[in-house]
Amino acid sequence: MNWLDYSIIIIYILLMLSMGYFMRDQSSGKSYFIGDKNFGWFTLLLSTMATQLSAISFISAPAFVGMKMGGGMKWLTFEFGVPLAMIFLSLVITPFLYKAGIVSAYEFLERRFGRSTRLLISTAFLLSRSFSTGVAVYTVALLLESVFNIHFWQTIGIICVVTMLYSLKGGLKVVVYTDVIQMFIKYFGIVVCLGFALYNMGGWSVFLEHLDKERTQVVNFDSWGFNGDTYGFFPMLFGGFVLYASYYGCDQTQVQRSLAASSLAEVRKMYMLNGIVRFFVTFTYCITGLVIGTFALVTPSFKALIPTTQPDKMLPMFILHYLPNGIIGLVIVAIFAAAMSSLSTNVNALAAVSMEDFVTKRFKFSEKQYSLYSQVCVVFWGAVCVFTAAIAGDIAETVIEAINKIGSVFYGPILATFTLAILTKNIKANNMNLGLITGVLLNVYLWKFQPQIFWFWWNLFGCIMTLGVAYLSSLFNAKKVLKPLESSSLAFEFWNKSTYYLIIFFIFIIFFSISIPYWL
Repeated sequence: MNWLDYSIIIIYILLMLSMGYFMRDQSSGKSYFIGDKNFGWFTLLLSTMATQLSAISFISAPAFVGMKMGGGMKWLTFEFGVPLAMIFLSLVITPFLYKAGIVSAYEFLERRFGRSTRLLISTAFLLSRSFSTGVAVYTVALLLESVFNIHFWQTIGIICVVTMLYSLKGGLKVVVYTDVIQMFIKYFGIVVCLGFALYNMGGWSVFLEHLDKERTQVVNFDSWGFNGDTYGFFPMLFGGFVLYASYYGCDQTQVQRSLAASSLAEVRKMYMLNGIVRFFVTFTYCITGLVIGTFALVTPSFKALIPTTQPDKMLPMFILHYLPNGIIGLVIVAIFAAAMSSLSTNVNALAAVSMEDFVTKRFKFSEKQYSLYSQVCVVFWGAVCVFTAAIAGDIAETVIEAINKIGSVFYGPILATFTLAILTKNIKANNMNLGLITGVLLNVYLWKFQPQIFWFWWNLFGCIMTLGVAYLSSLFNAKKVLKPLESSSLAFEFWNKSTYYLIIFFIFIIFFSISIPYWL
């Protein structure tokens, strides 16, 4: 790295800070967390994708495809459940959350079940999201330190301090608009890496000549994930459906964007296009990993730079040794952008849940005081994430798996809770809480004592356990039932145009994925 690379990084930091300054005005206290409810589908789509396709995805997904033992293009199977999850959310979950007029997604649960259920899920969200965010920042800082000689604490400082400064005053508005810019930067960065990898290797034909064909297989119908095998078709489809339905529809980091949309129609457009566009973005990440991994096979000097036990260093090492100055700075900015978009979203969501689910239940504030204490919460959770990053350690071969494991303990039970809140009338708080706790405990048991079961199944098994225990325990309730949420009387729109598109696209990605080994 030279002065040109550092100049590009400094310009990017100044751009982010200036956006935070010019977007600092809020029309009300709660607009800090949901904007002015005037976002359209395009802005929300890019913001949502920027959050999901984080710095961990930028670094670790290509590493999984190109270098990790047992990896390869099977990473695309993560996308199989996405279109179906978007259909479920558009028809079942999101209409009720959007029309409820809430800031925290978990307020919806209090209206239906009571405060205890809301606090259970809010607490689970705060613990799991703050920990996973800290781990993500730790990973990026560690990689940048080891590869680019950017000191660990300097990296954390750039990511956390700059992110806190630009998001502190602007709230969700600045988070969303900076996400849009960061999404373009991230995609540009990965495409640049792909182009230079092909150039250094001698072109597409040389890549195909030396490609490890075993890494091109995507779909495996024989792997069920019960005997230590992973990434089979069925666990990735069913477990993925639950994971993404819960993440996009019940997780505050994503629900905030839905609640900030100008209309429910805009939310549905966003879901439809997210179910389609993110597949092609992920495919770009995977092809980049496959090309750079192949380049490592034909370039022993490059392969020697990547520790066998640390495949996540593949992309950073390639950036450092095979990109020209100036481009190195741009791609490092892409890594910073990926980390910042995730951190700003997560900290804003953590602050929103803290304020809405805990603080405002005990204290009453004016609009000005609400904004002030919201900013205090942002600073607090930023500090928590910094602390977590400082003490975090590796808990998986590639950190992206670790983050997903943490989420998969909770995603299924949380989706079951929201689904029962909308579709049932006779399940009470004690039934729901019992089901929720049982579902989480089942997943913890599977993690600790049944390692042969692929962790993607946890999403489905936790969901089924929560549904079953909550329903069966409700059979012992007295005849008097809890009054359902008013919005549950709304009629479902069981079919719309976006549903057709997503079903067709789901079929397309299955056949496309099956065909990859035949044309690569």
